[in-house]
Amino acid sequence: VQLQASGGGLVQAGGSLRLSCAPSGRRVSSYTLAWFRQTPGKEREFVAAISRSGGSTYYADSVKGRFAMSRGNPANTVYLQMNSLKPEDTAVYYCAAGFSYGRTYYSSSKDEYDYWGQGTQVTVSS
Repeated sequence: VQLQASGGGLVQAGGSLRLSCAPSGRRVSSYTLAWFRQTPGKEREFVAAISRSGGSTYYADSVKGRFAMSRGNPANTVYLQMNSLKPEDTAVYYCAAGFSYGRTYYSSSKDEYDYWGQGTQVTVSS
């Protein structure tokens, strides 16, 4: 599975950005897709995930109510709509794919994800 992430950039606090992740490869529909983020010197942290069916989404408490993940067109492309951005959202954002054990399965552990995109920088200025 290959993952191509895009959409990062520089935005002022309170603004919005939309990240995209286009997966390709065999059996992509069997995978849970997720977003993680990382800042220098810190562990990569879970942001959001969407089930393989696209019917269930999960969010870290720090982004709940501000970020929304969806699955749309082209097929299997996932999006992360980020609203009300804060300076603490500044990070490199990574798209990830992990094998799904059920229609609503997800994990917030980076160790459960086998494939990673190249990362896209999001910078929120105060």
